[in-house]
Amino acid sequence: MRIGDAAAAAGTTPRALRFYEERGLLPPPPRTTAGQREYGPDDVARVRVIRELLALGLTVDDLCAFVDRIPLLVDDPSRRCTGGDPDSSPGAGVVHRRLAALDAEIDRLTRLRTRLAGQTGVR
Repeated sequence: MRIGDAAAAAGTTPRALRFYEERGLLPPPPRTTAGQREYGPDDVARVRVIRELLALGLTVDDLCAFVDRIPLLVDDPSRRCTGGDPDSSPGAGVVHRRLAALDAEIDRLTRLRTRLAGQTGVR
C-alpha cells in the first residue's frame, strides 16, 4: 500500500512515516518503479507499536535506544520490550528514566494540589 493508505491504516500521517524512517524507527520500505514507497501490513503494525510507545510518554530518542526490540512487540504485543531481565536490557534505562520523570511529575502535581486546596479551602 502507498504511504497515504499506510499512514491512515496506522492512524498517523505520511509525514510521520517519513520521519520514523528518517530516524531509523521504520526500515526504508521498498519502492515502486515510479519511486513511491510501498508499505505492507508489518510496517503498519510496527508504526502502531511506535505510536503506542510514544503515547506512553517515551520520546523518539528513547525508542531509538531500543529500536531493535520494537519488532518483538509487533510479533507479540504482550511481550516486554526489556526482555528476560528487565534491569539489564537496552530499554531498561530508558523506561526507568521515564518512570522516574513520571513519579517526579506526580509528586510535583500532588504538592501543587495540596497547596491550592489549602489556600482555597476546596478539597
